[in-house]
Amino acid sequence: MPTVPHRPPLDALTVGALTLAVASVSSSAPLVAFAAASALAVAFWRTALSAAVLGPVALIRRRAELRALTVGPGRREGLYCVLSGVALAAHFATWMPSAQLTSVAAATALGATQPVWQGLIARGQGRRLPRAVWAGIGVAVLGAVLATGADFGVSGRAFAGDLLAVVGGLFAAVYTAFGERARASISTTTTYTTVCYGVCAVILLVVCLVGGVRLHGFDGPTWLAILGLVAGAQLLGHSMFNYALHRVSATTVSVLILLEAPGAALIGWVWLGQLPRPLALPGLALLLAGVAVVVLGGARAGRRAAPVAAPADPTPLGD
Repeated sequence: MPTVPHRPPLDALTVGALTLAVASVSSSAPLVAFAAASALAVAFWRTALSAAVLGPVALIRRRAELRALTVGPGRREGLYCVLSGVALAAHFATWMPSAQLTSVAAATALGATQPVWQGLIARGQGRRLPRAVWAGIGVAVLGAVLATGADFGVSGRAFAGDLLAVVGGLFAAVYTAFGERARASISTTTTYTTVCYGVCAVILLVVCLVGGVRLHGFDGPTWLAILGLVAGAQLLGHSMFNYALHRVSATTVSVLILLEAPGAALIGWVWLGQLPRPLALPGLALLLAGVAVVVLGGARAGRRAAPVAAPADPTPLGD
């Protein structure tokens, strides 16, 4: 029987960290929707500024590890870091525009389909999926169809945003899959994220320049929204989730990240006046329930397979 890792009891500091993390990632879609700038420009500055914060730390403290990614066997991990950055750029280039085309609630919930895609990627790699995971995928797909169908009947623009959010969830799963391979031998998160965010920023910069997307001249509130994304969802949110992992399981964190969807919907309603469409609400609720089943079913299967394989615990990215 696999042993469950011993964790210290949950304390007030960890609860506070988890609450702060959920609130931070929940602010992502509302901030993107609020910003008076192209979503691609916002995505570029979000990753470029994050890389600028992490880069000096990596260069000073992890220089040897960065160098190891360019020579010998380490080049494979370096390639995975680069591919992860490419996938992250594709995720931001699809999901962030969706937050400006459809409602904050729909963009966040449909983007949370990442664990569903993660499970299908695992199946494509030859891993067997438990019945609970397949059931969760079915429920999530049904919920997505209901939610996007409701938006299609209301607005072609909102339907396009829904589709972009789903594609964004797919690329988030690809990003995580490459990141998992890279982190197998890279000892520090800082090294991996510095390379990944840097590659992502460069790709988004090229896309913006080729597409003639304006990258400057924004008003003060828009720059504050961009800085809020960097400090909140990109750095603070993920950092707090990582901190909490020493006291709670990855499965618990995965399910808590799903609270981003109702959190974002609440912020979008109070701050931006975006009340979710009544016809879309049952679909979004089914979607989140299906994703939760996928996460929990995958975690149970991973614990059973622990003696022979690493557990598969698809964790939503958190935007």
